[in-house]
Amino acid sequence: MSTTVELSEARPTGRSRARGQPLGKLGLRGAAATYLLVMVALPVATLAREGLSKGLAELGRALVHPVARGAVFLTLETALVMAAVNAVMGTLIAYVLVRYRFPGRKLLDVLIDLPFAIPTLVTGMMIVTLLGPRAALGQLFEAAGVRVVYAPPAIILALLFVTLPLVVRTVQPVLHELDRADEEAAYTLGASEWTTFRRVTLPAIAPAIVSGALQSFARALGEFGSVVVVAGNIPRRTLTAAVHVFGEVESGDVHAASAMSLVLVTISFCVVLVVSARQRGAHG
Repeated sequence: MSTTVELSEARPTGRSRARGQPLGKLGLRGAAATYLLVMVALPVATLAREGLSKGLAELGRALVHPVARGAVFLTLETALVMAAVNAVMGTLIAYVLVRYRFPGRKLLDVLIDLPFAIPTLVTGMMIVTLLGPRAALGQLFEAAGVRVVYAPPAIILALLFVTLPLVVRTVQPVLHELDRADEEAAYTLGASEWTTFRRVTLPAIAPAIVSGALQSFARALGEFGSVVVVAGNIPRRTLTAAVHVFGEVESGDVHAASAMSLVLVTISFCVVLVVSARQRGAHG
């Protein structure tokens, strides 16, 4: 009997566990919030402080400089083209992987994530090796009057490679969860596969396509490693915003680098907000 009493006294009661639980949850929340503040909010706040340290007028002058302005426009143009191509091809790849069974399908599915594992500098080297002026394929394009490497097309190719998984992996789970009953009903009524996809499947996966394309766009804004190798970095022609930031840091103009970085962070943050709002709307 005494042993039973001792065990019952040693074992925490339900009321004591209830009192300790909020403290544990509070500690976890505090640790998560502190980590996010230190790793994300603090660097962004420091960047904003540096970019605005000389006032809005100086910030504006740094951004309207012809080289900086050209870098921003080129970055936005190439990112938009890449996002549009990714939306189409990423959706096509996801549809094929989910709806069809064929030899090599699993290997193809594994290859989708390879761009995330390859260093971006290596990506740039692969493109130069394949399409550079000394490569056989690059010489064919040169003979046809098309310059790929050290020109905007190479930037788009590099961005397409490094962002390929984003649309595919965003659309795939939606296709997996999609009820096939509506598609089968359309087939029964005589609709072709393309008509069924366009009128039944596409509206259901459209939010995921847009979210994946926006994520690709945001990711492309700050791409540096692959672009610095393939672009040639000619001011007002092939110099992107991220490479411009690097050049300003190298030259010692930290304020100009911070100003451009602040623009990129602001655009990316707005894109993330849009993606988050769309996802909440889709799940709400």
